Amino acid sequence: MRWDAFARACPEIGSMAESRFRTDELIMLGTLRADGSPRVSPCEVDIAAGHLFLGMMWRSHKALDLLRDPRCVVHSVTCDRMGADGDLKLYGAMADVHDPELRQAYRAAIKARIDWEPDEPGFHLFSLDVASAGFTVFGEEHHALAWDPDGGLRRMALG
Repeated sequence: MRWDAFARACPEIGSMAESRFRTDELIMLGTLRADGSPRVSPCEVDIAAGHLFLGMMWRSHKALDLLRDPRCVVHSVTCDRMGADGDLKLYGAMADVHDPELRQAYRAAIKARIDWEPDEPGFHLFSLDVASAGFTVFGEEHHALAWDPDGGLRRMALG
């Protein structure tokens, strides 16, 4: 499901995710290499026109992974061992974006964020189709949230 539909279906995780994306401006992207082994790569993330976009250098390994097999996981950046900001995971598939209007929406979003935009056509652009999501909250009130279209939002106590 497209980002805006996911955020409506699960605002509890969607709003936390958007907050993290604005703050961190970076995620870890898990893809599958040609031999089936995992690859983890840092990637910037932007939300525009209802899509969660990941732009990538032309012919980068992670982009080639996604062109071959679009399944992926988007994971928040964890900066301390206590995970004070929580742990976000989005599972799904990336769609290769060629639509000129969507590409322009992405370029405008990244320009607003960092005062730079990639030149056309020299970059890959992907939009996440969210299949499921999770958010783990650490600290005194540690718990986990899990969501998928069939089961909806579930809250689980940890420990």
